[in-house]
Amino acid sequence: MKNGANAIIDVLIEMGVDTVFGYPGGAVVPLYDALYSRKDEIRHIRTSHEQGASFAADGYARATGNVGVCIATSGPGATNLITGIAGAYMDSVPMVIITGQVASPLLGKDSFQEIDIAGMTFPITKHNYVISDAKKLVQSLREAFLIARTGRPGPVLIDIPRDIFLSDVECECKMQSCGLNYESGRLDEGDIESAADMIKNANRPVIYAGGGVLRGKAAPELLRLAEKGSIPVANTLMGISSFPGSHDLSLGLSGMHGHVHANRALAESDLVIAIGARFSDRGLGKQDTSGKNVIHIDIDDTEMGKNVESSIFIRGDIKKIISMITEKITLCEKGQWLEEISCWSRKAAHTERGGFTPKLIIEKLSSLYDDPIVATDVGQHQLWTAQNWKFDSPGSLLTSGGLGAMGYGLGAAIGAKFARPDKKVILITGDASFKMNMNELATVSAYKIPVHIVILNNRALGMVRQLQTVFTESRYSEVDVFDELDFVSLGKAFNIDSRRVRSIEELEQAVAELQADKSAIIECVIDKEELVTPMVRPGAGIGEFVFE
Repeated sequence: MKNGANAIIDVLIEMGVDTVFGYPGGAVVPLYDALYSRKDEIRHIRTSHEQGASFAADGYARATGNVGVCIATSGPGATNLITGIAGAYMDSVPMVIITGQVASPLLGKDSFQEIDIAGMTFPITKHNYVISDAKKLVQSLREAFLIARTGRPGPVLIDIPRDIFLSDVECECKMQSCGLNYESGRLDEGDIESAADMIKNANRPVIYAGGGVLRGKAAPELLRLAEKGSIPVANTLMGISSFPGSHDLSLGLSGMHGHVHANRALAESDLVIAIGARFSDRGLGKQDTSGKNVIHIDIDDTEMGKNVESSIFIRGDIKKIISMITEKITLCEKGQWLEEISCWSRKAAHTERGGFTPKLIIEKLSSLYDDPIVATDVGQHQLWTAQNWKFDSPGSLLTSGGLGAMGYGLGAAIGAKFARPDKKVILITGDASFKMNMNELATVSAYKIPVHIVILNNRALGMVRQLQTVFTESRYSEVDVFDELDFVSLGKAFNIDSRRVRSIEELEQAVAELQADKSAIIECVIDKEELVTPMVRPGAGIGEFVFE
């Protein structure tokens, strides 16, 4: 018999949790007292803001594939987590969020820092709990981990009144049955056979790989399928790194800002093999797949027909399904189709220009860092990174895809470094995104986290400015930034090695001089007129470019 707070720590350790992110407050004082007594068993990282804690837990989860955990107090502590929870929900990231709540007798009385966080997060969690009975605490927390990591992963919130932390509970040794079933079910052999036949008979097939490949840990299986079938692979933003970017069959990023050859390949294919992708508006534009076959493979049957009608929808474990299809196809060559795509790629390469451009900056960084984890914020820099960094290791890009949350990157980078201390972690960000959560530099400084931060500074809200360039005849409303923030001085105020560069040569020298085991900031000064190219008009077909 022990109190609820200590029982929670027991369950976290039982579930393999070694690191949690959070911010203390009144309702969670008992839990933090339990953490104090067990700090040799579980590490707590106090971020500067609860949003940073939620992003760090997200980055930790993406970098490991394990469940990320964050903690916040009631009221504003809990509400500050909402953006991070929503991002994890939209990108299918396994997280368990523990929030404190006012004591049970005070519920429903507009008590100080009382908020219905379960009700507020109901649409953006896979499941959530409000603990009203101390006897259900341990079982509910164990269930939360099961739900977060099985099937299509996602965030689970557990809201705990302060008195429950102090109540005596029994911490049973084994998980009881929770009545939840996330088994994939039996696969239809006929669907597998039909999919294999479609692939064998296709002349212009393309694999459309999304984040589900990474969540399903199916990158090796995807590689084998592509190589055996000689099938080019286009990635959604969330699918970047699920297929080696340096591979001859890699088409790289597709979608609204995808490569011309990737988009044209999808538009002109006769078979799209969609794996762990949801056919979002940014990924495939106008949902027109008429005249071609679509094989859709996903763990979540709610994706069936949601955005695109498929010829075959195969629901189940992605890793297993890909392997089964690969076994049934024969080695084949698609030389004519691959050469056609290669011609499109070569033509686009002829339009490149020199100078200190974002494309060259990202390509140079990609060549200077050996297989790091790269986090980004959201905006132009995010897409330049997705287009031009050669991601070869699964899970090496952390970015906010579905929600598109500016300010995500620094917290995610912090979480990733604690998750994978053996890996270099780089943050690519823009000046506007970085300002959203630059307070987390205090966390980087306090814990001496060796994250290298590259800021592409165009003194503007770059992506919104680009949209105004294209769609409002260059009438720039509230996008040009005129503050005098000195990022180098800011970094030095936190005792972080910081420098400003204006050329590829200066960038190369700066990276060479950085210490791998210390944090650093490199500010790259770029032109605000730089655009992310190509660009597909929202709502248009994937091959209908505003400009290439």
